[in-house]
Amino acid sequence: MPELPEVEVVRRGVARWVVGRTVRSARFLHPRVTRRHVAGPEDAVARTEGLVVADAVRRGKYLWLPLATPSGDAVDAMVVHLGMSGQLLVEAADAPAEKHLRAVWEFDDDREDLRFVDQRTFGGVAVVPLVGVADGGLGGRGESVDAPWSRFVPAPVAHIARDPLDPAFDDALFAKRLRDKTTGVKRALLDQTLVSGVGNIYADEALWRAKLHYARPTRSTTRAQADALLTGLREVMTAALAAGGTSFDSLYVNVNGASGYFDRSLAVYGQEGRPCPRCGSLVRRDPFMNRSSYSCPGCQPVPRTAHW
Repeated sequence: MPELPEVEVVRRGVARWVVGRTVRSARFLHPRVTRRHVAGPEDAVARTEGLVVADAVRRGKYLWLPLATPSGDAVDAMVVHLGMSGQLLVEAADAPAEKHLRAVWEFDDDREDLRFVDQRTFGGVAVVPLVGVADGGLGGRGESVDAPWSRFVPAPVAHIARDPLDPAFDDALFAKRLRDKTTGVKRALLDQTLVSGVGNIYADEALWRAKLHYARPTRSTTRAQADALLTGLREVMTAALAAGGTSFDSLYVNVNGASGYFDRSLAVYGQEGRPCPRCGSLVRRDPFMNRSSYSCPGCQPVPRTAHW
């Protein structure tokens, strides 16, 4: 599943090619694509056509496009969740339809369409109200937003925590909430209400950078270890962004269909049996939450007390 860097790569592409354009028509081509939109696809179409894509915003793994009237009044937000295989692509209107095309947005300037392609149909689109947030910012942009919608998030995203690249992320609060949990540190990292945008890949890579085993009990983490973990997350996510994200197959691409290449720089994730870049110990793989967890037995020893 795409994590923060992959979703941010897509957000940047949408911001470049789609923001500021008026939706002329919206078509949803598969019943599952609007399953999160309770009122159904016809309502999603009606709440999209004729509106301007005012921005492209991300919080963690969630991406949304605030919709506004031509005069600039905020209306709703179109939330796009990529799921396991969802892709937002910018394509010429006359380009052949992709095999797993699920939705198409055409614009009144007759330039490129925005298409949602999803092979496994785990992703989806919903047009939802914006709700106010007490902190007055969206997060995920790396910059302030001087617009009416900058004080709001879509209702389904309101419970999602800020991510480590958000300038408003509170390091001290993260460390406190981490210690308040009773679980292993990797399980905590995957909790999107604690810190968003982190999935299996970047959790393993950040833990390796911080020299922490994934089963270390959260209650035993020190402030210095929490800070090291955040530093690891920021370093690996920033590096992944520069490489266009991590693409193990053709499913994870930017809006132009290009794959990222950060998989070439992974230290431990997917590297079972290969030498650790830091100490030379062979990377091991353990079963973890119906997935796998990769770590270095030399750099990340199992703690005397572990929370599996």
